[in-house]
Amino acid sequence: MPDQKLNASTTDNALPAVPLTLDGSFVLHQMFRIAWPAWKAASPAEQSHALEEALAVMGPMEQPGAEQSALFSMVGHKADLMILHFRRAVEGLNAAEVRLANLKIARFLEPTTSYLSVVELGLYEISVRLYTLLTQRGLQPHTPEWSQAVEAELEKQRKAASSRLWPEIPAKRYVCFYPMNKLRGEIKNWYQTPMDERRRMMHEHGFIGRKYGGQVTQIISGSIGFDDWEWGVDLFADDPLVFKKLVYEMRFDEASAVYGQFGAFYFGFRLAVPKLAGLLQGKLPDPF
Repeated sequence: MPDQKLNASTTDNALPAVPLTLDGSFVLHQMFRIAWPAWKAASPAEQSHALEEALAVMGPMEQPGAEQSALFSMVGHKADLMILHFRRAVEGLNAAEVRLANLKIARFLEPTTSYLSVVELGLYEISVRLYTLLTQRGLQPHTPEWSQAVEAELEKQRKAASSRLWPEIPAKRYVCFYPMNKLRGEIKNWYQTPMDERRRMMHEHGFIGRKYGGQVTQIISGSIGFDDWEWGVDLFADDPLVFKKLVYEMRFDEASAVYGQFGAFYFGFRLAVPKLAGLLQGKLPDPF
């Protein structure tokens, strides 16, 4: 949606501070280290039974769809494997987590961390325009008439963005995942910045991401109230260098340079479930 200059009298602190969002798939990242000594000490029969069971359970879970899981071989010491789950309900994430924990192969996998979130589409542009329009009509925030108009707009946006709210895990070779916050400092505080200023910065931030649209698929998930950070960011691409270029360029825009705080970065490549056996045998199979 093109950026339009709004009347300052209707875009000051009188507007509600909280932007509208759309929420979709629940997301769980599970990180594991392989317990190599235990795996190597297991008999060939134990290894074979564990792999057969894992393939039988995890194979169907990685089939494309809105209820999908994917396996990644991670690079570096933070984790050896990442299992990424998308589910329509948070109970589905818990079911997947418990099911995997009861596999024979689970005794060879040591959890290092996890991350819970929900696919989120921020609506800064739409929020400012809608809030401004409703204010100009003389409506007060959170009255029945205001709430009805907001819900009507949200429903329209949900229909338009359905494929982005309930995505398949992109079939790309590489993944980059990291959590992030917006700064709440003594001098600069994202949450005390006027709505229209935040809208402008997010518009500029998004413009950089759109430049990489043909090279990287980005899925943003909200985690406020779910996990230790405020958002999770998943980047998927067939060229790993695009992650460095995109994240580096974004560091220079105002939303990141002034207000962005970043957690640990995790990098890996997609590993089809049948190729897990090769990885556990010390071979580096063709990832995906």
